[in-house]
Amino acid sequence: MSTNLNRRKFIVYTSAIVCGSLIPVACSNNQTTTSTGNFKIAIALPGVISDKAWNQSGYEGVQLAKQKLGVETAHVEKVSQPDQTEVLSDFARRGYNVVIAHGGQFDAAIQQIAPQFPNTFFIGVNGNVKGANIASLRIDHLQASYLCGIVAATMTKSNKLAYIAGQEFQATQEELRGFELGAKSVKKDIKISSTFTGDWNDVAKAKEATLALISTGADVIYQWLDSASATVLQTASDKGVYAFGNTNDQLEIAPKAVLTSAVKHLDVAITYLAELAQKKELKGEVYKLGLERPDILTLGKFSDAVPQALQKQVLGVKQQIIDKKVSLN
Repeated sequence: MSTNLNRRKFIVYTSAIVCGSLIPVACSNNQTTTSTGNFKIAIALPGVISDKAWNQSGYEGVQLAKQKLGVETAHVEKVSQPDQTEVLSDFARRGYNVVIAHGGQFDAAIQQIAPQFPNTFFIGVNGNVKGANIASLRIDHLQASYLCGIVAATMTKSNKLAYIAGQEFQATQEELRGFELGAKSVKKDIKISSTFTGDWNDVAKAKEATLALISTGADVIYQWLDSASATVLQTASDKGVYAFGNTNDQLEIAPKAVLTSAVKHLDVAITYLAELAQKKELKGEVYKLGLERPDILTLGKFSDAVPQALQKQVLGVKQQIIDKKVSLN
């Protein structure tokens, strides 16, 4: 069984269930009940599941868990930060064994809510929190962005690179750091500027930020956005500069601009942690998964613009990272 709840309907509906007479569930914040014997997993998403990027990957994660593990699932889209604690709490009250918060921006809400629901395990994707019933799932963004940095520094003509993301927190800082390290391993004097739009899905802000960076001379852009990611790639293409895809292989969105993509198979990673939880083997720690798991983190297809010699070089460095012959600290 899979449930899709609109954010507004979800809040009204669950309030009626929790504190009304539809189901005899106490309104105590520390009580978790499950009406069936099924293992239940829910995910709260900051954007829409059709963004072909971050939110879609999270949704596909719980769908893969449903298919592989036979769990019951539910999801809520477009959860704004003011609504995070309410949505996570309502899932826990409804007896979900695992509640996934899909984005590092949920960390504070997880820490606030988790102690009230000790029978529910909370997983923060891209998070940096842990506790008795809190785990974080982290893709090693630094590794993939390091490889993209090598490509960017080799392909740039202006020696000016740029990074765009929706918000600044641990995961985006790591990704920016990896991009810088990779680029400077090729050209020590290269310049990297960064900007955070404040919104992962706002197309107008994404385009404005992209044009502003291009106007400063940046000719290769690494982006990490959700619904707005395609706008960055298409704007880069229109202006004749290069860019990188993120989360999904985004080469086909703007084939003249995209050099390669940092592909993050979050569906596989989420299912991995869901299976641990189902087996009662999930621990309150940060699970960091990187290039050693090619089914989870890898590079996408290379553009024809990337010379074969450079492709070979980057794939060689990728193996060196896996073999721990390259330190990214």
